[in-house]
Amino acid sequence: MNIPGTPMISRRGALIVGAAAAAAVSTTAPAAAAPADASAPAVPLTRVTLKVNGEAHTLELDTRTTLLDALREHLHLTGTKKGCDHGQCGACTVIVDGRRINACLTLAVMHEGAQVTTIEGLGTPQRMHPLQAAFVKHDGYQCGYCTPGQICSAVAVLDEIKRGVPSHVSPDLTARPLLSAEELRERMSGNICRCGAYSNILDAITEVAGSRA
Repeated sequence: MNIPGTPMISRRGALIVGAAAAAAVSTTAPAAAAPADASAPAVPLTRVTLKVNGEAHTLELDTRTTLLDALREHLHLTGTKKGCDHGQCGACTVIVDGRRINACLTLAVMHEGAQVTTIEGLGTPQRMHPLQAAFVKHDGYQCGYCTPGQICSAVAVLDEIKRGVPSHVSPDLTARPLLSAEELRERMSGNICRCGAYSNILDAITEVAGSRA
């Protein structure tokens, strides 16, 4: 209905004016920011000392920090890789107190005083560990992402066999396991190579295992 004395406004014009007004209000009147929750607890931090590659490090960490993130983000030892972050690929394998573990599945605070060996602690380009040299010789890598975990795992595998630790395929649980391809494949099965360099990896480990037998 038109009120006498006022200009005629079409329905379309009214909609345009209304939309413009709404846009102006939304840009000139920002929503109030949510007040900070003063009662929120602080991030829990604790000190943990790790002996990594022969050197002691004392870190102040969120108690939820994984060993993997402590190594990569706090100690900047990025040789250890974050792959699946669910303990399924083995890219994060390191050696803790002589045993190989998936660093993504354990908290750093669980390893107070532990001896941790990463790929950086096994050897250098100038003085490579025998398994590092064998991986190069046998082309046991392609993209190389899984290689640090593969090598750390292989070092621990040879130590397991030397100590007589059986695997699921060991025929005699009371005798020293054989240095067989079947044993090595079983023990390395937790380390995934998406490039498929498994035969070359096996050749590298077999060579080093044979030299130590």
